[in-house]
Amino acid sequence: MATVILVRHGRSSANTSGVLAGRSGGVRLDNTGTAQAERAATRLAAVPLAAVISSPLERCRQTARRIAAAQPGGPDVRTERGIVECDYGDWTGRQIKDLAKEKLWSTVQQQPSAAVFPNGESLTSMMARSVAAVRRLDAEITAEHGENAVWVAVSHGDIIKSVLADALGMHLDLFQRLHVDPASLSIVRYTSTRPFVLGTNTHDGDLGWLAPARKKRSRRRTDAVVGGGAGPE
Repeated sequence: MATVILVRHGRSSANTSGVLAGRSGGVRLDNTGTAQAERAATRLAAVPLAAVISSPLERCRQTARRIAAAQPGGPDVRTERGIVECDYGDWTGRQIKDLAKEKLWSTVQQQPSAAVFPNGESLTSMMARSVAAVRRLDAEITAEHGENAVWVAVSHGDIIKSVLADALGMHLDLFQRLHVDPASLSIVRYTSTRPFVLGTNTHDGDLGWLAPARKKRSRRRTDAVVGGGAGPE
């Protein structure tokens, strides 16, 4: 199966103002977020990407466009509703400091599987649809481009944490132990036996080792190597 690089959008105007943006329109990257997106694109330029897929929200599409522009030929950015931000319902657009006083806040922190946002989505539903979307897209990209393909999904913090929790075999109630910063990169390689988490919340470092071998056809192991193996060349 292919490898997905999960990219959170760069810092947005809502992040700096302490507002839970959710699916609100008009939320764009601020200057720092734009620079973060450019830095992520530069890191990813070393990896030929089979696809760049984004949440439909503007802050993700802005980030994805910069990643695509740094690739040879500038691939089109596709949008996918399955990885859109959680529907926070009545919480959308409210100040984080005020939401932290709500009774539901402690449920979100301690037992996310029981959290349902008023007139919105449950975190259980959010995890189910985002994981299903990423796994479906990964299978489609593998079928079209081969098992050595690498692709990018640009999404949101809670969505990426959900996908990572699934790949790590973690219950949703543990997903708050994960942290995903703006414009950070996390890497999951799916196989026929299990997902392998190759990196989480990374901000720097060479990604050239993810590029498929060109001179010879490589065969990736689908089992964990006892002792850890030799690592990438």
